[in-house]
Amino acid sequence: MMATSTPGERARALYAVLKDKDLIPEGYIEQLTQLMEHGWSPDNGARIVAKAWVDPAFRALLLKDGTAACAQFGFTGPQGEYIVALEDTLQLKNVIVCSLCSCTNWPVLGLPPEWYKGFEFRARLVREGRTVLRELGTELPEDVVIKVWDTSAESRYLVLPQRPAGSEHMSEEQLRQLVTKDVLIGVALPRVG
Repeated sequence: MMATSTPGERARALYAVLKDKDLIPEGYIEQLTQLMEHGWSPDNGARIVAKAWVDPAFRALLLKDGTAACAQFGFTGPQGEYIVALEDTLQLKNVIVCSLCSCTNWPVLGLPPEWYKGFEFRARLVREGRTVLRELGTELPEDVVIKVWDTSAESRYLVLPQRPAGSEHMSEEQLRQLVTKDVLIGVALPRVG
Protein backbone atom coordinates (compact mmCIF):
# COMPACT_ATOMS: atom_id res chain seq x y z
CA MET A 1 0.00 0.00 0.00
CA MET A 2 1.32 3.40 -0.96
CA ALA A 3 1.30 6.10 1.72
CA THR A 4 -0.12 9.47 0.78
CA SER A 5 1.52 12.71 1.65
CA THR A 6 0.35 16.30 1.73
CA PRO A 7 1.47 18.82 -0.90
CA GLY A 8 3.53 20.54 1.80
CA GLU A 9 5.31 17.31 2.68
CA ARG A 10 6.05 16.63 -0.99
CA ALA A 11 7.37 20.18 -1.46
CA ARG A 12 9.66 19.84 1.57
CA ALA A 13 10.94 16.48 0.30
CA LEU A 14 11.63 17.93 -3.16
CA TYR A 15 13.36 20.94 -1.58
CA ALA A 16 15.56 18.62 0.52
CA VAL A 17 16.62 16.58 -2.51
CA LEU A 18 17.38 19.68 -4.60
CA LYS A 19 19.28 21.26 -1.71
CA ASP A 20 21.31 18.07 -1.11
CA LYS A 21 22.30 18.07 -4.79
CA ASP A 22 23.23 21.76 -4.50
CA LEU A 23 20.70 22.73 -7.20
CA ILE A 24 19.15 25.64 -5.28
CA PRO A 25 21.32 28.76 -5.05
CA GLU A 26 21.85 30.17 -1.57
CA GLY A 27 19.03 32.57 -0.64
CA TYR A 28 16.95 31.76 -3.74
CA ILE A 29 13.86 30.57 -1.85
CA GLU A 30 14.00 33.51 0.55
CA GLN A 31 14.40 35.98 -2.34
CA LEU A 32 11.49 34.45 -4.25
CA THR A 33 9.31 34.46 -1.12
CA GLN A 34 10.13 38.13 -0.52
CA LEU A 35 9.27 38.94 -4.14
CA MET A 36 5.92 37.12 -3.96
CA GLU A 37 4.95 38.68 -0.63
CA HIS A 38 6.10 42.26 -1.27
CA GLY A 39 7.20 42.84 -4.87
CA TRP A 40 4.25 41.45 -6.79
CA SER A 41 1.26 43.60 -5.97
CA PRO A 42 -1.90 45.04 -7.52
CA ASP A 43 -0.48 48.40 -6.40
CA ASN A 44 1.93 47.96 -9.32
CA GLY A 45 -0.97 47.56 -11.73
CA ALA A 46 -2.66 50.59 -10.20
CA ARG A 47 0.47 52.63 -11.01
CA ILE A 48 0.36 51.41 -14.61
CA VAL A 49 -3.35 52.21 -15.06
CA ALA A 50 -3.15 55.64 -13.40
CA LYS A 51 -0.14 56.55 -15.57
CA ALA A 52 -2.06 55.47 -18.69
CA TRP A 53 -5.04 57.61 -17.64
CA VAL A 54 -2.93 60.78 -17.36
CA ASP A 55 -0.18 60.24 -19.96
CA PRO A 56 -1.35 59.64 -23.57
CA ALA A 57 2.14 58.59 -24.75
CA PHE A 58 2.41 55.98 -21.99
CA ARG A 59 -1.15 54.77 -22.74
CA ALA A 60 -0.19 54.30 -26.40
CA LEU A 61 2.90 52.32 -25.41
CA LEU A 62 0.91 50.20 -22.94
CA LEU A 63 -1.62 49.28 -25.62
CA LYS A 64 1.10 48.62 -28.21
CA ASP A 65 3.63 46.78 -26.00
CA GLY A 66 2.45 46.10 -22.47
CA THR A 67 5.66 44.33 -21.54
CA ALA A 68 7.78 47.37 -22.44
CA ALA A 69 5.40 49.75 -20.64
CA CYS A 70 5.45 47.68 -17.44
CA ALA A 71 9.24 47.29 -17.68
CA GLN A 72 9.57 51.09 -17.41
CA PHE A 73 8.46 50.62 -13.80
CA GLY A 74 10.62 47.52 -13.27
CA PHE A 75 7.61 45.18 -13.29
CA THR A 76 9.22 42.22 -15.01
CA GLY A 77 10.27 38.69 -14.21
CA PRO A 78 8.43 35.37 -14.00
CA GLN A 79 4.89 35.70 -15.37
CA GLY A 80 5.65 39.32 -16.25
CA GLU A 81 6.56 38.63 -19.82
CA TYR A 82 4.22 38.87 -22.82
CA ILE A 83 2.00 41.47 -21.14
CA VAL A 84 -1.03 42.58 -23.13
CA ALA A 85 -3.19 45.49 -21.96
CA LEU A 86 -6.89 45.09 -22.77
CA GLU A 87 -8.66 48.43 -23.12
CA ASP A 88 -12.25 48.73 -21.89
CA THR A 89 -14.56 51.02 -23.86
CA LEU A 90 -18.16 52.17 -23.53
CA GLN A 91 -19.20 49.11 -25.56
CA LEU A 92 -16.64 46.54 -24.33
CA LYS A 93 -15.73 45.12 -20.90
CA ASN A 94 -12.66 42.89 -20.78
CA VAL A 95 -12.20 40.20 -18.13
CA ILE A 96 -9.26 37.86 -17.68
CA VAL A 97 -9.18 34.28 -16.50
CA CYS A 98 -6.87 31.31 -16.69
CA SER A 99 -9.17 28.46 -17.65
CA LEU A 100 -6.50 25.80 -17.05
CA CYS A 101 -4.96 26.91 -13.77
CA SER A 102 -4.57 30.29 -12.11
CA CYS A 103 -1.77 32.18 -13.82
CA THR A 104 -1.89 35.93 -14.06
CA ASN A 105 0.51 38.75 -14.69
CA TRP A 106 2.08 38.38 -11.20
CA PRO A 107 4.37 41.44 -11.14
CA VAL A 108 1.46 43.75 -11.97
CA LEU A 109 -1.59 41.99 -10.51
CA GLY A 110 0.02 40.18 -7.59
CA LEU A 111 -0.73 36.57 -6.82
CA PRO A 112 -4.21 35.48 -7.87
CA PRO A 113 -7.02 35.63 -5.31
CA GLU A 114 -8.48 32.32 -4.10
CA TRP A 115 -11.75 32.75 -6.03
CA TYR A 116 -9.78 33.28 -9.27
CA LYS A 117 -8.22 29.84 -8.85
CA GLY A 118 -11.55 28.08 -8.27
CA PHE A 119 -12.77 25.74 -10.98
CA GLU A 120 -16.34 27.06 -10.72
CA PHE A 121 -15.26 30.67 -11.33
CA ARG A 122 -13.03 29.73 -14.24
CA ALA A 123 -15.66 27.59 -15.96
CA ARG A 124 -18.62 29.88 -15.31
CA LEU A 125 -16.85 33.08 -16.35
CA VAL A 126 -16.24 31.66 -19.82
CA ARG A 127 -19.84 30.40 -20.17
CA GLU A 128 -21.83 33.10 -18.39
CA GLY A 129 -19.62 36.14 -17.88
CA ARG A 130 -22.42 38.68 -17.36
CA THR A 131 -24.01 36.58 -14.60
CA VAL A 132 -20.69 36.04 -12.82
CA LEU A 133 -19.87 39.75 -12.96
CA ARG A 134 -23.33 40.58 -11.59
CA GLU A 135 -22.80 38.12 -8.72
CA LEU A 136 -19.50 39.86 -7.98
CA GLY A 137 -21.28 43.24 -7.84
CA THR A 138 -20.55 44.55 -11.34
CA GLU A 139 -23.74 45.35 -13.22
CA LEU A 140 -23.21 46.36 -16.84
CA PRO A 141 -25.69 47.71 -19.38
CA GLU A 142 -27.03 45.02 -21.71
CA ASP A 143 -25.42 46.65 -24.74
CA VAL A 144 -21.91 46.25 -23.28
CA VAL A 145 -20.13 43.22 -24.72
CA ILE A 146 -18.16 41.16 -22.20
CA LYS A 147 -15.03 39.58 -23.64
CA VAL A 148 -13.24 36.94 -21.59
CA TRP A 149 -9.52 36.54 -22.28
CA ASP A 150 -7.73 33.31 -21.33
CA THR A 151 -4.28 33.95 -19.87
CA SER A 152 -1.56 31.62 -21.10
CA ALA A 153 2.21 31.27 -21.09
CA GLU A 154 2.28 33.46 -24.23
CA SER A 155 -0.14 36.18 -23.07
CA ARG A 156 -0.35 37.77 -19.64
CA TYR A 157 -3.23 40.19 -19.49
CA LEU A 158 -4.06 43.33 -17.58
CA VAL A 159 -7.33 45.22 -17.99
CA LEU A 160 -7.05 48.94 -18.69
CA PRO A 161 -10.42 50.17 -17.43
CA GLN A 162 -12.10 53.36 -18.50
CA ARG A 163 -11.22 56.30 -16.34
CA PRO A 164 -14.29 56.89 -14.18
CA ALA A 165 -16.42 59.99 -14.56
CA GLY A 166 -15.75 62.50 -11.82
CA SER A 167 -12.03 61.73 -11.63
CA GLU A 168 -10.89 64.58 -13.89
CA HIS A 169 -9.67 66.64 -10.90
CA MET A 170 -7.75 63.75 -9.32
CA SER A 171 -3.96 63.44 -9.24
CA GLU A 172 -2.16 60.37 -10.51
CA GLU A 173 -1.65 59.25 -6.90
CA GLN A 174 -5.36 59.65 -6.15
CA LEU A 175 -6.26 57.75 -9.32
CA ARG A 176 -4.10 54.83 -8.18
CA GLN A 177 -6.37 54.41 -5.17
CA LEU A 178 -9.30 53.63 -7.51
CA VAL A 179 -7.60 50.59 -9.05
CA THR A 180 -7.85 47.26 -7.23
CA LYS A 181 -6.87 43.73 -8.14
CA ASP A 182 -10.50 43.07 -9.13
CA VAL A 183 -10.40 46.09 -11.47
CA LEU A 184 -7.17 44.80 -13.06
CA ILE A 185 -8.74 41.36 -13.57
CA GLY A 186 -11.84 43.03 -15.00
CA VAL A 187 -14.50 41.83 -12.57
CA ALA A 188 -14.95 45.29 -11.03
CA LEU A 189 -15.03 48.89 -12.18
CA PRO A 190 -13.03 51.78 -10.70
CA ARG A 191 -15.31 54.09 -8.73
CA VAL A 192 -14.92 57.63 -7.47
CA GLY A 193 -16.00 58.10 -3.84
